[in-house]
Amino acid sequence: MDGISSIYGAQYLNNTTASDKVEDSLSKDYSTSSDDELMNVCKQFEQYFVEQVFKEMKKMIPEEEDDSTSGVSTLDYFEDTLTQEYASMVTEKNELGIAQTLYDQMKINYNL
Repeated sequence: MDGISSIYGAQYLNNTTASDKVEDSLSKDYSTSSDDELMNVCKQFEQYFVEQVFKEMKKMIPEEEDDSTSGVSTLDYFEDTLTQEYASMVTEKNELGIAQTLYDQMKINYNL
């Protein structure tokens, strides 16, 4: 376990498995789920999607060439955390409507 993961624990390690969690949650059968459970899964998907869009947007910004690599993993961790928080804020404000659209479609598909 590196320094960051030992300091911050499992949350740091879980960043690498976010896509697996989303994939697992979307592959389940929600025909017996409550409205809240279904909406929660849709919001998780929207948050993951927005996070990935933000990360891809960041890649388009040219990086400065700097020879110092000290603190890179720490900086990456905090950038990832900040990106997750931004994605969470966008999702909670319901500004994009991806979660609501997905929720409505899943209700139709599962005849709920």
